[in-house]
Amino acid sequence: MNLRFGGWLLVWVSLIACSRNSSRPQEDSAKTNEPVEIQFVLAESRQVERAIFVTGSLNPAETVTASSEVSGRVSNIRVDFGQEVRKGDVLAELDKQEFEFQLERSQAALAQTMARIGLEPNQEVLSVDSTPAIREATAQYENAKFKYESASKLVETGDISRERYIELEKACNARQAALDATRNELLTQLALIRALRAEVKLAQKHLDDSVIRAPFDGAVSERLVSPGQYLRENAPVLTLVKTHPMRLRLEVPESAAGAVNIGTSLSFHTDAAPGSEFHALVRELNPAMNAKSRSLTAEARLIDTDPRLRPGMFVQVRLVLERDARIVMVPKTALSSVAGLTKLFILANGRVSEKRIPPGQEFDGWIEVPSDRVHPGDRVAISGLAALVEGVPVRAIPAKRAKG
Repeated sequence: MNLRFGGWLLVWVSLIACSRNSSRPQEDSAKTNEPVEIQFVLAESRQVERAIFVTGSLNPAETVTASSEVSGRVSNIRVDFGQEVRKGDVLAELDKQEFEFQLERSQAALAQTMARIGLEPNQEVLSVDSTPAIREATAQYENAKFKYESASKLVETGDISRERYIELEKACNARQAALDATRNELLTQLALIRALRAEVKLAQKHLDDSVIRAPFDGAVSERLVSPGQYLRENAPVLTLVKTHPMRLRLEVPESAAGAVNIGTSLSFHTDAAPGSEFHALVRELNPAMNAKSRSLTAEARLIDTDPRLRPGMFVQVRLVLERDARIVMVPKTALSSVAGLTKLFILANGRVSEKRIPPGQEFDGWIEVPSDRVHPGDRVAISGLAALVEGVPVRAIPAKRAKG
């Protein structure tokens, strides 16, 4: 009796266990098909200013290496590193003694040559006929010519002999030859005078070049020589920079090249002046694209004058591509990034559809998304993203406002 009762008890326990095991898949299936509760917002269409950021650099308006056009020993340096100078200020001087001697020698040679033809060193020679030697030779020739012409009449009447007539004719021809020789000699002397005057000017220039002056208003960025140093011709002495108006040079990507023209306004900022925005106007454009980087070089002039801005700085330039661009935006909380992929979920017919997107510009917690994948008015999930996959059923609750 006890054995029979134990057998029935064993069967009853086995049936209960089988009944419980058979009900678990149904419960798990019910849990799997249970909708995920999420919140959503509507994708919005907004009109914004589309812009990109490119890297630029600040360059001085002008840069020059002041050099010595003549050789000599440095006698004085008037300025030093960092000092501001005005146009025409003396930067450095060479020893002038040798240049002064050369100028005196050239001036003496010119005075000697001028004296040979009866002129003062500073007297201008307008023509050969204005020189004393030519005037004297011309007078002698005119006198001989008059006597010869008079004799040609008297010889016909027999008042003078034929021998006297021939003598006067020869004298006239001799005076004519003397006049021509004097003119040729003076032409040679005048050419020599021009050459000597050029030497005087060159010697004066060498003397002037011994003083090195600033070509423009600027500041000394580098001093390369010291007093007593001997310099060869064209040896660099100082480097000057002109910082106003400063130049902004930037490389514009090929895709944005159409947004840059002469007169385009740019805004930029730099780490050297946190929180400050500066402005510049495009003045020059490279007529050709850079074949290697596929970019367009543009150069702008700064509108602002700020001592915090210095040549050589790197800046972030904001380049406006479109003033009134119509774009689609979703809250930043609607995006989920996994393994380098960014996606969002759109609600339709009680389920979600996964959209992989490249995020665009961000505005106050909202991010631009491609208009061909997300449309204005689409319901976009902003919560429970970790539990969402393609086609999962959801129970959606509208959110009051997405938080950025």
